[in-house]
Amino acid sequence: MATTKTNYEDDFYAWANEQAAKLRSGQLTELDIEHIAEELETLGRSEKRELTNRLTVLLTHLLKWQFQPQRRGVSWEVSIDNQRLKIADHLQDNPSLNAQLDEAITRAYRLAVGQARKQTKLDKSTFPTQCPYTHEQILRDDFLPD
Repeated sequence: MATTKTNYEDDFYAWANEQAAKLRSGQLTELDIEHIAEELETLGRSEKRELTNRLTVLLTHLLKWQFQPQRRGVSWEVSIDNQRLKIADHLQDNPSLNAQLDEAITRAYRLAVGQARKQTKLDKSTFPTQCPYTHEQILRDDFLPD
């Protein structure tokens, strides 16, 4: 019985399901190895990007908390708490990302300063050029900068 072969570029969803079925049935010689490898690499980069995105939101709120104390509110605290929980879950699901934490914080901080500047209307010089918080502080559930 001949099976139809779905082209990766024509219908990704069908291709992915077809590849999964071939893996499960042991049809290893029928797999589209090059595209599977490409997708796995993309998935890994996506997980790293997710960590950076969560850190960006968290760092933005920590900066706003520190540099706009008169505007502190429950919503900022809730956002800080939520991001910390989501980051902890993400790191638990992807423990090898712990080795990437410093790099992710550096990238996220650069983005967070830009967001904090726009949201607060404070001058760029208000914010430190490098992240003023350690990764332990960033992830610690009781840390709020003063």
